[in-house]
Amino acid sequence: MKTKSLTRNTSGTNFKEWAANNAIQIVLVFLLIGIVIIEPGFLSINNLRNILAQCSTRMIIALGVGGIIVTQGTDLSAGRIIGLAAVVSASLLQATDYAYRMYPDLQQLPLFVPILVAMIICGIMGSISGFAVAKLKTPPFIATMGTMLLAYGITSLYFDRPPYGAQPIAGLDPAFTKLAQGSIGSGDFRIPYLIVYAVIICVIMWFIWNKTRLGKNMFAIGGNPEAAEVSGVNVARNIIIIYIIAGLLYGLAGSLEAARVGSATNNTGFMYEMDAIAA
Repeated sequence: MKTKSLTRNTSGTNFKEWAANNAIQIVLVFLLIGIVIIEPGFLSINNLRNILAQCSTRMIIALGVGGIIVTQGTDLSAGRIIGLAAVVSASLLQATDYAYRMYPDLQQLPLFVPILVAMIICGIMGSISGFAVAKLKTPPFIATMGTMLLAYGITSLYFDRPPYGAQPIAGLDPAFTKLAQGSIGSGDFRIPYLIVYAVIICVIMWFIWNKTRLGKNMFAIGGNPEAAEVSGVNVARNIIIIYIIAGLLYGLAGSLEAARVGSATNNTGFMYEMDAIAA
């Protein structure tokens, strides 16, 4: 009898621990069940595909923020840097026959050029945050808030430039929008390109985090920066590199977001960092 009672107590304790450790997942499951009861079509293939496509750019952003969080930091500038990438790439990839082009005399550029330009600009923004955190010893919250304001200021000045300032940058090259709005597959089974991009970036970042010296250094810094420094890790350099990688991912995500929506404004990416940090 005592053995059975002890077994029941142990089982009850294990269940309580499991429930406490997975409380968020349990709540989400119940919410999902409630949504499905109210709207059965929520779990349809088309709806799930659309949700995954919309979340794909957030996933790319989250992978950038994730590395920063591992090093005991945060990044409040992600959303505004994404907006900067969106307006830059969109302005350079407007259709040549669009009446309100930001650069009327600009020839059609290869798709990778504006996206690469946006990524480089965002990488520079990331390096500013990384330098402030690693070299100037500025708290990440303050450093990235400053970068957020800087990025938004640059975006607003660029967005408001003549001759057609303060209006959405639209009329994008169809090849550019197809880059984010297209899909692969046949018949009803089609996978949006955005999901493919997100999966590829996930694989790349998994490899960097788990199979490279940078990834090992990142986790060492996150565990104990002082111990990592003593063991020979260049903490400052690694932190700056991690912020630069995050900036490059923001640049890619911002360009894809502009292509997905079909336009860009200085408010593109607003509060996206909250989604990424929560993820």
